[in-house]
Amino acid sequence: MAKLWFKFQRCFRYFRRKPVRFFTLLAIYLTAGSLVFLHSGFVGQPAVPQSQASPAVGSPVEGAELPFLGDLHLGRGFRDTVEASSIARRYGPTFKGKDTSERAKLGDYGGAWSRALKGRVVREKEKEKEEEKAKYIGCYLDDTQSRALRGVSFFDYKKMTVFRCQDNCAERGYLYAGLEFGAECYCGHKIQAANVSESDCDMECKGERGSVCGGINRLSVYRLQLAQESARRYGSAVFRGCFRRPNNLSLALPVSAAMPNMSVDKCVDLCTEKEFPLAALAGTACHCGFPTTRFPLHDREDEQLCAQKCSAEEFESCGTPSYFIVYQTQVQDNRCMDRRFLPAKSKKLIALASFPGAGNTWARHLIELATGFYTGSYYFDGSLYNKGFKGERDHWRSGRTICIKTHESGQKEIEAFDAAILLIRNPYKALMAEFNRKYGGHIGFAAHAHWKGKEWPEFVRNYAPWWATHTLDWLKFGKTVLVVHFEDLKQDLFTQLGRMVSLLGVAVREDRLLCVESQKDGNFKRSGLRKLEYDPYTAEMRRTIAAYIRMVDTALRSRNLTGVPDAYGPR
Repeated sequence: MAKLWFKFQRCFRYFRRKPVRFFTLLAIYLTAGSLVFLHSGFVGQPAVPQSQASPAVGSPVEGAELPFLGDLHLGRGFRDTVEASSIARRYGPTFKGKDTSERAKLGDYGGAWSRALKGRVVREKEKEKEEEKAKYIGCYLDDTQSRALRGVSFFDYKKMTVFRCQDNCAERGYLYAGLEFGAECYCGHKIQAANVSESDCDMECKGERGSVCGGINRLSVYRLQLAQESARRYGSAVFRGCFRRPNNLSLALPVSAAMPNMSVDKCVDLCTEKEFPLAALAGTACHCGFPTTRFPLHDREDEQLCAQKCSAEEFESCGTPSYFIVYQTQVQDNRCMDRRFLPAKSKKLIALASFPGAGNTWARHLIELATGFYTGSYYFDGSLYNKGFKGERDHWRSGRTICIKTHESGQKEIEAFDAAILLIRNPYKALMAEFNRKYGGHIGFAAHAHWKGKEWPEFVRNYAPWWATHTLDWLKFGKTVLVVHFEDLKQDLFTQLGRMVSLLGVAVREDRLLCVESQKDGNFKRSGLRKLEYDPYTAEMRRTIAAYIRMVDTALRSRNLTGVPDAYGPR
């Protein structure tokens, strides 16, 4: 002990004589500690081990009593600005490199990307059901001089998977995705090659053992199921389809020009320059205009009726004098963009009620465009206000907004409203959308660790019963309730939005609804195919949720309403 004390005294006297050295050593020590601290902050979250079992959600069996659903609802302070939009995000055809947005497409989420850079990505073997993503249609010949799919292409000789290729093609609006040589992805609107034997597509995907990614000069081709919900593109224009020539052409499409050397580009450029949102190709004539009651774009014809090759483009159709190929340009249709507060205080409070994740914010966007009036909210969300929902700041009882967003349930909260639009969505989709919002933001995604950890099972256990009680409470206590299914609104926006506008007491203007159809996306939606590559629901979760679906279906039918859509699954 004495020796240690003697050495300490010697060091103390030494640094007392040379203070500069003391402070230099102290600075080096603190700097080293700071670097260690910063380094630990950049390391990604540890992956959740596969062996860590998640708590299962209890499930009722046939004939057993269902879990109590009485007073389950969140309080006044609950904040949600849900959105899962219905339609896949549109991108131009130019492929972007591995930037931040592209990284998210590679099947990883949130903080997991930093782990991917360190080679610690957890690859999932489970896949979504094939029909939910795309339909495999066969093996096709490919030629480097004349590609079978002539849209975007990209290669990844280490991590290519079927899902990644489908995801990238779908988000750029293509109908087909094809994989070749185990690592190459090609997109296109149509297949321009012959079908060959399945045995020719025999190469395994570089990033996915057990999956086939074409062969040598052979493509494994998929037709993307969400292609109609995303957008077929030609350059910056969105393909709308083949349509019969309108009766009064000059009124329906007021600007026309003869084009002997017709091409899609030329017609789209002309209509863009003239500031029209529609470009209609009619053989050697180009017509421009707006979607109107004279030309609503609701009755699509078989594309074979428009299959006349463009004189200036070998592989594209330019329509005929009787059947027009129609594209939507990048020009914004401003006929439905004006919005304001109600000129006089409303005497009725109308709710836009939904379970979180059911598309409430998207429905608000549609209502504002269709009516020209701001919508309000039972809550306040600054990000929604900054995105243009100016009614967000008003108190929900102000009477200045056309309707009020709410996720509340329970008799007292519901009876505060004079009427309601009740938006119902498939619980499997709604739960996942709300989970993504909760852990990833309005248009972000929950991290892989959240799905595989304890958060997801706990979330389903708490929120699945609320999905049922929310609808049951509004059906029971609501004074006047208009039920709208999210899936129906997505499928037939014109009709369903017209019903909603009528309940709000605003005259339905068809031209304005047609304008909304072309502006329907809004700012809050997640990309259509960028989602989990496996089913997060266990068998027990599905049995529990199926029981809740049956309850809601029975309640709807008992009030002579349409039951839940068949897409909700077996009941």
